[in-house]
Amino acid sequence: MTTLHSPTATAAVPAAAVPARPGTRALLACVAVASPLWAAVSLIQAATREGFDLTRHPLSALSNGSLGWLQIANFLVAGVLLTVGATGLRRALHGTAGGTWAPRLVRIAGLGMIAAGLFVMDPADGFPVGTPYGPPATLTWHSYAHFAAGSVTFTSLIAACYVLGRHFHRAGDRGYTIASRAAGTALLLGNGWAMSGGEAGTLTLAVGAVGALLLVAAVAARHRRGH
Repeated sequence: MTTLHSPTATAAVPAAAVPARPGTRALLACVAVASPLWAAVSLIQAATREGFDLTRHPLSALSNGSLGWLQIANFLVAGVLLTVGATGLRRALHGTAGGTWAPRLVRIAGLGMIAAGLFVMDPADGFPVGTPYGPPATLTWHSYAHFAAGSVTFTSLIAACYVLGRHFHRAGDRGYTIASRAAGTALLLGNGWAMSGGEAGTLTLAVGAVGALLLVAAVAARHRRGH
């Protein structure tokens, strides 16, 4: 099986396919940095903030409490980087299968993350410390807006992963084809399990979201190296 970093995989999308336009490498760097940054800041908080349990609380809940500003900023920064950086991805994939829709979907996901940062979900289930256990009795409008933004982000990421899977399948790159489809499927199943109220659904959602975001980052980093 072709590995993600094999010579065959590198040759599947030649550097000449990337338009030599000023700023393309910087734009691709935005996408490559956004996902690892968001994942690292989120998971470090998940491991260190008092009362937070990833098997019960979604990463979005970190936007609440005295340190909530950190996760809000995390959403906003990552969202802006993805939204802006999608232009570099469009240039890199120009003229290839999925070259139109993959960047569009990444940009939509970035806008969704910005909205998720602006609209904070309600405290629930014991977090932050002092919050009653269980779901809130009623949801505020900004909590509904946050859930809508999350749905847009997850749907766009799932679709982007499958579009990238098609892109790499056409290019003959088996490693990235499998990785792209696996990332999209992990988020699809993780989100579905969380929405159904399944045990540790917030954990499966986090795994799927981080996996899909890192896949997009890996694709951007790869094209940046080849530019």
